[in-house]
Amino acid sequence: MNLPTRAQDAHSTLAAAFNTGNIATVMSMYDVSGIIVPEPGKPVSGKEKFEEAIKAILSIKGKMEIKTVYCQQTGDIAVGRSEWSITDGEEVKISAKGIEVMKRQPDGTWKIVIDHAFGAEADLLA
Repeated sequence: MNLPTRAQDAHSTLAAAFNTGNIATVMSMYDVSGIIVPEPGKPVSGKEKFEEAIKAILSIKGKMEIKTVYCQQTGDIAVGRSEWSITDGEEVKISAKGIEVMKRQPDGTWKIVIDHAFGAEADLLA
């Protein structure tokens, strides 16, 4: 899977990566020196913790869809707001509103450095 060359394509590329079901493909989307927040109030960092978080999300069987609400970029940094879900047929297994920070890599591709999967939920407390 090719990494996105535009920040605004990170969400759709991430959904496609998840839908492969392949941990390595999903992990390639992330800068593991950053943070992933796979559930509210539980941020993790480091390759091992990223893998655990990704495996937990992949264990939710279904199709991931991510809608980009907005993506704002300045130089090599971008912030995006997403609405995402994992569905199995008509059943919505999980859905949320997230915030992601992306960073342009030296090769011109974009990786997610902060993935706050529930970061834009109305009832989220800091």
